[in-house]
Amino acid sequence: MNYYIFINGNTVGPMTIQQLFAYNVDQNTSVSTDGVNWRPLYSYPDLMVALRQHGGGYVDNDLSNKKLICGLFAIFLGYLGIQYFVLGKTWGGIWTILLSCVTCGAWSIITLIQGILMLCMSNEEFKRKYIDNPATMPLF
Repeated sequence: MNYYIFINGNTVGPMTIQQLFAYNVDQNTSVSTDGVNWRPLYSYPDLMVALRQHGGGYVDNDLSNKKLICGLFAIFLGYLGIQYFVLGKTWGGIWTILLSCVTCGAWSIITLIQGILMLCMSNEEFKRKYIDNPATMPLF
């Protein structure tokens, strides 16, 4: 199947899936199979699979920002579990608070290490370990 994309005010296509990811596309990029009926890329399941396989096909600034925010929260306020709340893992945040209370704050050493590792890892690794991971409280 061939696709058209609307990017930077221009229609580009027809092109294959592989050619599509040579452009700066994300899940909200307008895509069409006929050049007339436009829908966001996320409404095409085959394109979303390919987008994930290509690592997004673009620099995900939201992911970079989330990684930075989570890493800094883990370093400075890790005992409150804020990094897990930012990631949408509420139970991980609650468990972190409980562990901090039970260990009289010693758990913050673990979250300090976690924060340093978060800041040092690549965006893809961060996404795999913390966002795509179904675990309630991923540590390292």
